[in-house]
Amino acid sequence: MYGYGLKQRMRRMTLARAVAAALLALLAVACGDGRGGTTVGTVPAVTGIDWTVDSVTVGGTTQRAPAHAHVRIEDDRAAGSFGCNRFSGTAQITGDQFRLSHVRTTRMACDNARMTFERALSRTLTSGPLTMTGEAGKLTLTASGGDRVQLSKA
Repeated sequence: MYGYGLKQRMRRMTLARAVAAALLALLAVACGDGRGGTTVGTVPAVTGIDWTVDSVTVGGTTQRAPAHAHVRIEDDRAAGSFGCNRFSGTAQITGDQFRLSHVRTTRMACDNARMTFERALSRTLTSGPLTMTGEAGKLTLTASGGDRVQLSKA
C-alpha cells in the first residue's frame, strides 16, 4: 500500500513538472522580445549624448529645424533649445519609451518661422510617451498619433 501511494505522488510530481515546463516554454514564446515584430530599428543609447534636432513632423507636415535646436539627456533631466528658447525638464526613459515633463523655458521672442517650429517641437516632445527608435547616430521619437522628432548625434 505504501509503495502504491508513493508511485501516485511521484507521477503527480512528474506531471506537475511537465506542465510547469510547458507553461514556461509557452510564456517565453508568447513574450518574445517585446517588439511584436513591428518595431523598425533599435533603441540606441540616448543619455549623455548631445542630439541635434533635424526636423519635426506634425500632422504629416515636416519642418526642418532651425540652427541650434538640440537636446541632451542626463540621468533624469533633459535640457536644450527648441530652436529659439532654451528649455529644461524631467526626462524619463523606460525601455523604448521617452517622456519629457515639467518643462521650463525661456521666453524670448523670435521670428515667426522659428516660433512655429518651436511650438511644434515643444508640443510633440511633451505630448506623452514617445517611442524611441534609431541606428547609426540617429534617433527618432514617435508619438502615439504618428508625430515624430528626428535627431542626430551632434
